[in-house]
Amino acid sequence: MRSVKKRALKAMKKRTTPSYRGLCPASAYASAAARGTSRKRDTRCERMLRRALWAAGIRYRIDDASLPGRPDIVLRGARIVIFCDGDFWHGRHLKRRLSQLRRGHNSRYWMAKIRRNVERDRVYSKELVALGWTVVRYWETDILKDCDRIAADIRRHAMGRASTMAPEKALPLP
Repeated sequence: MRSVKKRALKAMKKRTTPSYRGLCPASAYASAAARGTSRKRDTRCERMLRRALWAAGIRYRIDDASLPGRPDIVLRGARIVIFCDGDFWHGRHLKRRLSQLRRGHNSRYWMAKIRRNVERDRVYSKELVALGWTVVRYWETDILKDCDRIAADIRRHAMGRASTMAPEKALPLP
């Protein structure tokens, strides 16, 4: 197990940034505007899910920079990380999304960007699993549509690990 962790940490150090050589955003202003309006944390779906988890008695950490991929929600005791992935940026319905992007402005840039995001998500998930974490990913629209069901799913994942739950709502150990 120790060698798996060492390999995962070594892989993290070798990580390279994507190359968008020859590709550029429409303008510096457009690029800055897009980055400025894209929240990195505390998105609407994250806040909704966190409220539902808290109401269910599940205690968590948010935006943990010590873990690969900086998970949105971390249940340390149960070793579960939760990502609330935005449909556009993380490539939900990827083939359809790429088809739409292909017809749009600056298509090569955006297609490369979304593909790289999807690949990066896969790499982070593998690294976290190698470190002994359970990775759970939910799409933004699914969270917004049925947040309580998702919170119940997460609670089931965390069941057997009472240390992540508030004492008054902790589940009995099996």
